[in-house]
Amino acid sequence: MSSPRAYPDTTVKTSHTAQSATSLPKAPREDADSRFTKYMVMMGIRIACFIAMAVITPYGWYTFVFAAGAIFLPYLAVIVANVGADQGSTEAIAPERALEAPSATPAPAAAAEGPLVIRIAETPRLDSPRDDRS
Repeated sequence: MSSPRAYPDTTVKTSHTAQSATSLPKAPREDADSRFTKYMVMMGIRIACFIAMAVITPYGWYTFVFAAGAIFLPYLAVIVANVGADQGSTEAIAPERALEAPSATPAPAAAAEGPLVIRIAETPRLDSPRDDRS
């Protein structure tokens, strides 16, 4: 005896293979690790600029280049670290093929003998409880 479908005109998706993960975006943890690495590299360059600015003598035009690196690299490092992965560029690829659901033709009704009734009868407890609770 088949029952009528809840959503008769729907599409059923079936797949006999594992779902493809090629269209998924980068994991948030990997994205955060990548941004942290970029930030630390830029801050390392800033420290090198600061040290070079103070140590290299005689002072000249390159001292101002090192000073500019020491001053402006923290700002750029924060900008680069706060820019996440471009979430709009990924396009989802549906790896499953869609099959049309069978048409919803109602099955012939069985002889109406009345509603189906299920009765549950409890039996009395055969052994007594092991503690004072009943």
